[in-house]
Amino acid sequence: MDLGIAGKWALVGGASKGLGWGCARALALEGVNVVMVARGAEVLDKAVEDLRAETGGKVKLIAVAQDITTPAGREAIWNVAGGPGKDYDIVVTNAGGPPPGDFRDWDRDAWIKAIDGNMLTPIELIKATVDGMAARGFGRIVNITSSAVKAPIDVLGLSNGARSGLTGFVAGASRSKIAGQGVTINNLLPGKFDTDRIRATLPAMAQKQGKTVEEMRAIQQAQIPAGRYGNPQEFGAICAFLCSQHAAYMTGQNVLADGGAYPGSF
Repeated sequence: MDLGIAGKWALVGGASKGLGWGCARALALEGVNVVMVARGAEVLDKAVEDLRAETGGKVKLIAVAQDITTPAGREAIWNVAGGPGKDYDIVVTNAGGPPPGDFRDWDRDAWIKAIDGNMLTPIELIKATVDGMAARGFGRIVNITSSAVKAPIDVLGLSNGARSGLTGFVAGASRSKIAGQGVTINNLLPGKFDTDRIRATLPAMAQKQGKTVEEMRAIQQAQIPAGRYGNPQEFGAICAFLCSQHAAYMTGQNVLADGGAYPGSF
């Protein structure tokens, strides 16, 4: 299926690995020019190099090694050489989740950092790009959040709180006048995917239940109807569809990709 987005410009956060990389790759394979943002320059440069080889140099791929959660990082993105300024057609927000733990141990600074990274940063990116999208008659914003906004996980309280705040904001902003100007805003909610994030949270969960990490991994996968963790490539394919011409009638949605783990409602 031709997604109808070849030649567009996309900004993808956390694009050096994991789910962000999956989204950047899927978009690039559809002919989208991608500004790939991540904190670590070495890993990011390697990701861009590999993707450039895979796409045969047919799209523009620009690496920006910045912390997108800071004002300076966002300013660098808007001013990157060869980029579109703020005239992005597609924005995929993804700043990575805060650490797991016990809420009794989190002070105000921990909460502010979580909210800044997983709520306020996406809002700033939306605010900077959405009016230009509306003026051009096309825009796709996809926020990578978490299945935890539907089924909160006790050790991920920082993430639960910050991402739920973004979910509430998107529910309103996506249904403003931009909805009639060709701009959609959706949230893509990953369940358990085989990324560094799952590998970081498994030890805390295993310790709490008196299990080894390997036992915890097996337990989790057995609880997923699909019988496995997801992979970044299939997550990226869902993201690319939400960014496509074919998803023009979807906005304000929380799209859950979790292998059937969350029962939801029928």
